[in-house]
Amino acid sequence: MEKINRAEAQARADDIHAFRRELSRLSPMVELSQAQHVAIEQYHREQLQQLQQSHDVDLAEGAKRLSLGMQVVSFLGAWALAASVFFFFQQYWGLLGTAWQVLVLVAAPLVSLAMVIAIAKRDGQARYFAKIAAMISFACFVINLALLGVMFNVTPSPAALVMYSLYAGLLAYALGIKLLLAVAMLALFGFIGAQSATYSGTYWLSVGERPEHFILPTLALFFLPSVISQARYDGFASIYRVLSLVALCTVILVLSNWGRASYLPWGDDVIEGTYQLLGFAVSAGAILLGIKQGWAAVVATGNVFFFLFLYTKFFDWWWGWLPKSLFFLLLGLTAILALVVFTRLRKLAAGGEL
Repeated sequence: MEKINRAEAQARADDIHAFRRELSRLSPMVELSQAQHVAIEQYHREQLQQLQQSHDVDLAEGAKRLSLGMQVVSFLGAWALAASVFFFFQQYWGLLGTAWQVLVLVAAPLVSLAMVIAIAKRDGQARYFAKIAAMISFACFVINLALLGVMFNVTPSPAALVMYSLYAGLLAYALGIKLLLAVAMLALFGFIGAQSATYSGTYWLSVGERPEHFILPTLALFFLPSVISQARYDGFASIYRVLSLVALCTVILVLSNWGRASYLPWGDDVIEGTYQLLGFAVSAGAILLGIKQGWAAVVATGNVFFFLFLYTKFFDWWWGWLPKSLFFLLLGLTAILALVVFTRLRKLAAGGEL
């Protein structure tokens, strides 16, 4: 069997079940010999067995619902245990001497990493526990760097963000954890923005005062899956695109209402107007690109921000003098118009014209 990720393996299993259902419906019209039925059933049974063993796919709807529940529980458990580790350090830290503090800080991420490796080597169902262990390991790593810096009076630096991003990224790719990939991206956004602020003469902790520092890294990470394939990692390409698009549109939204935070040498009104137009262009472009490339999550994100920019302008133009009933009527009519437009775009996409 070709090398595929778990999402593709699950899709293959679902296709086999769909084929069986459709073949059952066609049985009055399509006649297969007993030998053909047996051969097809045997082939599908072998394929499902291989998929179950190699990727731990769900072979029934009940199992899929349980898997979703296990994902939610593992997510909540990971955050709860990570928070537990943080508050444990906070509660008992002062009771330890310096030597013990250093020993605990160095040992905690190493022990938790060893636990991650040990769990990940087990069968497919252990991946939920491995994700919990990975979150604990990341929490220990963050606490390690933060407290060591405090203990030895190290000047705060954006370099810590690089270390957080690298460690979270390594765990994400090793175990296929989308949450840690998102954490790694956010840390990387912060580092690049902070370094850019430093080069421009701004203190790195004040990077939020100049949102334009985040524009280039968001664009770079949005297109990264198109340059470096993420096909082996379920959902990673979507995380890159959606999180980058959210960050980019948020920056543009902030600047469209806070022009004095920009480096552009124009008046605040001109800067805000420019970024408002850019916001419409970026969100509409994301919608069209998502439709063309089949990126459903990008289309949804583009829709959200397009109407966020639109409703922001409506608020600026009409909230102060229109009756509230008429204002919300205009919002509703705009939504209906958008549905008409999207229905037309959907038909064009179905006909292959987009």
